[in-house]
Amino acid sequence: IVWVVYLLVYLGTIMRRTNGTPTPSCATSTSARSRQSFKRIVAATAATMRAMTSPLEIRSAYRHFLAIPTRWLDNDVYGHVNNVVYYSYFDTVINEYLIREGGLDIRDGAVVGYCVESNCRCHRPVTFPETLDAGLRVAQLGNSSVRYEIGLFRQGEDKPAAQGHFVHVFVDREKEKPAAIPDKIRACLEKLILK
Repeated sequence: IVWVVYLLVYLGTIMRRTNGTPTPSCATSTSARSRQSFKRIVAATAATMRAMTSPLEIRSAYRHFLAIPTRWLDNDVYGHVNNVVYYSYFDTVINEYLIREGGLDIRDGAVVGYCVESNCRCHRPVTFPETLDAGLRVAQLGNSSVRYEIGLFRQGEDKPAAQGHFVHVFVDREKEKPAAIPDKIRACLEKLILK
């Protein structure tokens, strides 16, 4: 968060000094490539700031839940579950659902899902021993890809301790090229779309 604030302050200072027109003395170059990179950084920073200030989803916004107990080894030296562990919770709720409901064959299936993007925002710490309810829904469903949204809730709480997203691209196992989502998996994913 600190670097995002610093970048916004720095960019605001430059834009005020130059009346909104980048000059060679600014952080950006006058080349088209540098201007495009600069615009991408600004857009990504703005998206991050919007995500950080968006309202928390509530439990009822998710379609499927899996209870996941925290483990002793999930805690870090600060006494709470380490941020990297949240991604394993995401992976667990998604793949448990795909295996049980969609018939995903992780060992021998011709089509498998590869994670190509994931993100997590932690709102409050969780610790061992606790059991989390991992809520799952589908935000976007394409021909070969799906974007899941996950909320991690303490049992009995309506607001998430963490929220994130996870993108799977389904690929032909042999060719390692994108493949259409198998019909049975697509059918189970359609049940998770929030309408």
